[in-house]
Amino acid sequence: MPRTIWSGAISFGLVTVPIHVLSATENHSIQFHQYHLEDMARIRTRKICELDGRPVPNAEIGKGYEYARDQVVAVTDEELRDLPLPTAKAIEIEAFVPLDSVDPLRIAEGYYLAPDGQVAAKPYKLLRQALERSSKVAVAKYAWSGRERLGLLRVREDAIVLHAMRWPDEIRDPAELLPAPVEVAEDEIEGALALMEMMSRDDLDGPEFRDTYTEALAKIIEAKKEHTPFPQAPEPEQPGKVMDLMAALQESVSKARASRGEDADVHEMPEPKKKKDTVKKTAEKKQPAKKTAAKKAAAKKTTPGRRPRSA
Repeated sequence: MPRTIWSGAISFGLVTVPIHVLSATENHSIQFHQYHLEDMARIRTRKICELDGRPVPNAEIGKGYEYARDQVVAVTDEELRDLPLPTAKAIEIEAFVPLDSVDPLRIAEGYYLAPDGQVAAKPYKLLRQALERSSKVAVAKYAWSGRERLGLLRVREDAIVLHAMRWPDEIRDPAELLPAPVEVAEDEIEGALALMEMMSRDDLDGPEFRDTYTEALAKIIEAKKEHTPFPQAPEPEQPGKVMDLMAALQESVSKARASRGEDADVHEMPEPKKKKDTVKKTAEKKQPAKKTAAKKAAAKKTTPGRRPRSA
């Protein structure tokens, strides 16, 4: 059972749901520490005072805001706790919106909201069922760690989940990152759609969705611990030569079909339109004009010359 991060309530109009907050995710990555290579002693980071150069214990460390150069105001934890905000003690639901109206870029880490005691069971279930039946998500405000945040509440497997959200002004405009406008042919779009169809899955539970980096790292650590040879890494696939989009799409579709054990010729990729065909047809249409000109030239050669008048 993960530890409680925060305790409070969900405020839904005049309905109050006592809850406690727990992390909904955990990190499975292998964590490294820093060591002194000569004796493998652990390297520690100390908090040093810039003025007197001595280590400072946590009990002597507080928060402050530098409003001008070398001008700081101290802010205590008690002052932060006593901020005049309704969201300091509760997750205040502000509105209900369709999920597809929320930009995924604004959604951050997730937390489980668990009912705090039996008294919270009924209002918790009420809010959960209302969210399920409405097919909407709740947008709320709450205050954690010295700042007010925006959150999104939704239902996952009978539990209410709170997602931290970024404020609108925290999202960067991508316009400056985009390249100059380019044209994409319709057959290239159809080719990309064919590749997407071959790569489609019903869910994310397949064996390809696993952390192969952590698996390989764990094998190396185990080999070093047991003084055994390192596992052999598979030969990396060499990237092919740069080719046009249609050729790359066709080859990608063939590889996707082969990986799924399907016949590579089951579905036909759209053929790219060739300009040569248009030129050839135009040339064929002009062909009769050349024949007419040739006939006129032949007629001139076969016409007898005029007789000179007799004296």
